[in-house]
This record gives sequence, C-alpha cells and structure tokens, in this order.
Amino acid sequence: MTLIHWIVSVVAILIAAYIVPGVHVTLLGAIVLAIVLGVFNIFLKPIITVLTLPVTILTLGLFSLVINALLVMLADLLVPDFSIGGFWIAVLFSIVVSVVNGFFHIIIRKGE
Repeated sequence: MTLIHWIVSVVAILIAAYIVPGVHVTLLGAIVLAIVLGVFNIFLKPIITVLTLPVTILTLGLFSLVINALLVMLADLLVPDFSIGGFWIAVLFSIVVSVVNGFFHIIIRKGE
C-alpha cells in the first residue's frame, strides 16, 4: 500500500467521523486507526471471512458489514484517540469510510 492510500484512508476516517454522530477521533487517532484497520484487513479479515463464509452467503454478503463493524469496534479498544458509540454506529462508520475511500480511489485512478 502506498503513502497516498494511507493518506486517503486517514482523510476518509476524518470525514466519516465528521458525518457519523457518536464517533470521535483526533488527527493522530485517525492516523493510528488507519494503520490498525489496515493491519486488521490484512491479517484478521481474511481469516474471519473464511470462517463465516456460510453465514455471509446466506445473508447475501450483508454479514460482511457485521465483520467490518466488529473490526472497527475492536480498533476502538486499541486506539486511544478513537471512540465509537455502539454497534450500529460502527456499521454506519464502516459504510461511510468505504464509500469515501472508494470515491477518493476513483479520483486518484482518473488522475494517473
């Protein structure tokens, strides 16, 4: 992952924290959160996804939102300058971060 991807993730986290009520993060917390979520997505998410594949298939992929929310809540426990208000706020936060990340990556790809 390049430096631009990390910066985009930090900006997406800050935007999502601004949009979603119940999420509080500082700039340093957003930087650490981007690193922690990146590590989670590299190491934990594939294992959890494989283990929960039957449930994910039965729910037509919606269970992946639950996985993302649980990873965000786990990051809440590890990152001191980041707090999230509950499960549904974590779901909304992960959706907003994903949409903003996707939007920025589309812009970056068009610029290349």
